Amino acid sequence: MNPMTAWWHRFEERHETIAQFIVFFILSNGVTLLQLILMPAFRWIFGFTSLQGTTFQFLPVGSSGGSPVYLFDYVAGPIQADGSGGGLAYFLAVEITLLIAQVINFFAQRSITFKSNSSIWKAAFWYALAYVVITIVAAALQVLYKEPIYSWCKGTLGASTGETVADVVTMIINAAISFWVFFPIFKVIFKRVPEDADTQPDGSGQTEVLSAH
Repeated sequence: MNPMTAWWHRFEERHETIAQFIVFFILSNGVTLLQLILMPAFRWIFGFTSLQGTTFQFLPVGSSGGSPVYLFDYVAGPIQADGSGGGLAYFLAVEITLLIAQVINFFAQRSITFKSNSSIWKAAFWYALAYVVITIVAAALQVLYKEPIYSWCKGTLGASTGETVADVVTMIINAAISFWVFFPIFKVIFKRVPEDADTQPDGSGQTEVLSAH
């Protein structure tokens, strides 16, 4: 074992949470970089379909000026200066990107950061639940920041470049929300149980160990 590896193992033993946070930070940035590549790529691919011309509106949360307001509101057509539009193509580009990123993040954080050996199915259930909640929260926050970001970027940088920059900025915000919310969730769902107690291949022997903590 080289000195650097030995030092890191000693650091992990003395400062477990800090070490986990450092690894979590590195992996999360890698996943964020992947999202920055995938989201524009999906938008480009969907540009060859009729999805941009399809309106997607879901979860009405109120009304404004007599018109309903939706939590997921993507009207048909190109992205406008106020950030509206994009149609079903924009919604799918964002959500498919987030789904791929979160699946990769789940397995990477579970095995590398937290070295969890507890039930993967329990962890996956809570992770999926957290993902749905975070997606709804992120969509609600988009109501606040999407319009000014697209408006400023397209007005300052021009329609094409501004839209691309706004795509990147909004994806970074989504990634930042996931980053700060998921670390405490991972600390709870990604447990490490003693190896001698994990004798059942299906993980059924873990209940007693977890309850003992």
